Amino acid sequence: MTILKGIPAVLPPELLFAIAKMGHGDELVIADANFPAESVGACTPGGVVRCDGLDACTLLDALLQLLPLDETTSPCALMAMMEMHVEQGWKVSIWDQYKEIVGKYEKGEVEFTEVERFAFYERAKKAYVVVATGESALYANLILKKGIIGSNGN
Repeated sequence: MTILKGIPAVLPPELLFAIAKMGHGDELVIADANFPAESVGACTPGGVVRCDGLDACTLLDALLQLLPLDETTSPCALMAMMEMHVEQGWKVSIWDQYKEIVGKYEKGEVEFTEVERFAFYERAKKAYVVVATGESALYANLILKKGIIGSNGN
């Protein structure tokens, strides 16, 4: 817990330090409870920040109060459902919640891409940091690409 003015109290100091060190184009993984956070995070410079007591939407909402998203590319990547789950008619309602939260903080339409499961794991290994949450929704993994402040030229 962080007790600072203007900083969401749910963000632990380790996560604040990690996002402060990230540069333009660096990526952050919001991992659900089923994601192999420790093994994937071992490959990243920032390692794993444990936020097991948080759900992914609360974390995303807090992060986007501080973290600008990249405007030059698709800044949000979702782990795509496996074909067998698509065929069974599974729905991933948390994706709509993510889009709503991102829309609250970003101007215009923000593109979300879907990345095949194993490709997502490989991309996550190249991220700056993995944030492990207690999110129980399936397919709730999300990669955010950091943008810049002042992208309008000011």
